[in-house]
Amino acid sequence: MPTDVIKTSARINPDGLGVVWLDTYDITYHKSSEYMVLNTTRPFIAHFRYATIGKVGRENTHPFQCGPNSNEYLMMNGHIHGLGNAQHCDSKILAEALGKVPRHEWKSELAKHKTVRFLSVNVRNRQFQIYNKDLWTFRDGIWYSKTNVIEEYNVAVYGTLKRGHGNYERFLSDSKFLGDGVTKDKYPLVIQGLPYVVNKKGVGHNVEVDVFRVSADVLAQLDVLEGHPRWYERKQIAIDMADGTIKFAWLYFNPIAINPHTEFHKTYKGYKPHKYGMTSQQRIWADETPYCTSCYHDLKKIGSFYECKGCNEFYTKAEVDRLYY
Repeated sequence: MPTDVIKTSARINPDGLGVVWLDTYDITYHKSSEYMVLNTTRPFIAHFRYATIGKVGRENTHPFQCGPNSNEYLMMNGHIHGLGNAQHCDSKILAEALGKVPRHEWKSELAKHKTVRFLSVNVRNRQFQIYNKDLWTFRDGIWYSKTNVIEEYNVAVYGTLKRGHGNYERFLSDSKFLGDGVTKDKYPLVIQGLPYVVNKKGVGHNVEVDVFRVSADVLAQLDVLEGHPRWYERKQIAIDMADGTIKFAWLYFNPIAINPHTEFHKTYKGYKPHKYGMTSQQRIWADETPYCTSCYHDLKKIGSFYECKGCNEFYTKAEVDRLYY
């Protein structure tokens, strides 16, 4: 398994690691921070836990024994509504209940949970079985119960998705940061409330970007955020990285026509603090009135638009929704 995938698995799922070693069928339990035990040529099945219910600790780390003295163990990815409590996770309770079900009925029993991925291990017979297999992904000889740890796409971001800005924590904090750089070609970066880059090569500046490697799931989330392909359009371009290398990455372009008198920028540095010491975005997160990003006066809703009471600049509803997402 690639080291990057192991590290990402631990970062996204920090609440415990259980391993079945397939050369001996021994089971070991670890903290997620001990992920380098998987940096090995030994065959294994590993489960990293992200706690949704039940306390964090060894007792809620997969795999779970299916009843006292059983040779069968269960691993699970997903959540079963109504199962579990403050002490025990849903997987642990399900494993104990499954031990009371005849073994030949396990497949039909687990198939009732159509969105959950299961795997059982028999340490005596040295066998394992995957359930709801259509939900799994097979990649380079490895079965994955989720694809969010398989980082496949390079994305270059220039606005609120950059490190330290509003959308970074929500969308990219779990993705691998490859470094910063600039677009190999010049493009116009316009900052009018929101920053956006227009796909007009040779105009403007070599725009400063942060480059991340993201999973297919994260890329899909970014597409929704940016409105690709209905609004912004994602295109692959060359990035000159700060370390001297060139990487190709997806970048989101706004198809809007630009005014020849528009000011073009090289970088986006975020919002300036207004008189209350908070950015407009932070005030919205505090459930306060939207503010103009130019003069920091209130925005007043007029029909489907928002008008600034200070400079009379107009914002569309879509711009406000994106600005204060």
